[in-house]
Amino acid sequence: MDWDQFDLNPKVIAALKKADIKSMQELLHLSGADLQRLLKLPSADVGHLLRTVCRALRKDRVLTALQLYQDKDCFSSQCQKLSLGCSVLDDLLKGGIPLVGITELAGESSAGKTQIGLQLCLCVQYPYRYGGLESGAVYVCTEDAFPSKRLQQLIAQQHKLRADVPPEIIQRIRFGNSIFVEHAADLDTFHNCITKRISFLLTRGVVRLVVIDSIAALFRCEFGASDSVLKARYLQTFGAQLHGLSTRFRTPIMCINQVTDAVSESEAAPCGYSAADSRVFPALGITWANQLLMRLMVSRVPQPEPAPGAACHHPASVRTLRVVFAPHLPPSCCCFTVKLEGVRGMK
Repeated sequence: MDWDQFDLNPKVIAALKKADIKSMQELLHLSGADLQRLLKLPSADVGHLLRTVCRALRKDRVLTALQLYQDKDCFSSQCQKLSLGCSVLDDLLKGGIPLVGITELAGESSAGKTQIGLQLCLCVQYPYRYGGLESGAVYVCTEDAFPSKRLQQLIAQQHKLRADVPPEIIQRIRFGNSIFVEHAADLDTFHNCITKRISFLLTRGVVRLVVIDSIAALFRCEFGASDSVLKARYLQTFGAQLHGLSTRFRTPIMCINQVTDAVSESEAAPCGYSAADSRVFPALGITWANQLLMRLMVSRVPQPEPAPGAACHHPASVRTLRVVFAPHLPPSCCCFTVKLEGVRGMK
């Protein structure tokens, strides 16, 4: 531990080095009286030392409403969002994905979850004035191979999707160079990925978005029906780790989730809606739902065949993006399509 980096009196730093106290953990294991005897310092200096160390450990201090109001820059930063690259979808989410917290995107297979995840990985690289964060993304695959071919299609079509961005800015962005792909097929690999590899990239400032596709796949084969307590502990641990990364680096965490059949009203209600609203609901239960800031669901509903000779003005299937719960949004939804250039909302 380099005590010189702390805002401490030089005599206090010298006393710490002389007492051979090498870490904050070691220091906090001692009482104030023990530190005073060991360091041979007045109680006022020991008290200041303890407060300084505690502030360093508690980086995410609690703020009152008055402090938030007075700190205009902090407040505006909290309101900042990551754009989805479409004005209709951004309007639904009041600007996009929040920078702090875990956002879940759940839905059945082929509903468009991965398409939205890939689009976010491109959106995050745009300048701030176009809804981006001027940084890269980490895409964690837990079951399928990374859809690199689809990503290249999206990159090639960015000038069509993002007509709001000048072409010269799009040409300057090297989209493929700033997306880091990780594969984690089991819980241990996933834990190592979060705590070491992703943490390293965030610390270096290389990325500002984490997409996990999908979180449910990690638990599908690891736990049986009798392992619910252990499974809940893992979910809480991963949730806390992801929240820690998001809060520390102001990084959106997008967790793609699978769905399961809605058997009963009581089973679906803790997830944010009733079984009557849908025949499926997100996997992993109430333990995981409690880790989320915002839950979104996508669905794909096939459209009926048009009558013979009738003109067809609608796509073969309609996709919807629905806000299930969020602290800043009411339950709402909008339709969207997935085209070659990406995901577009429908007015």
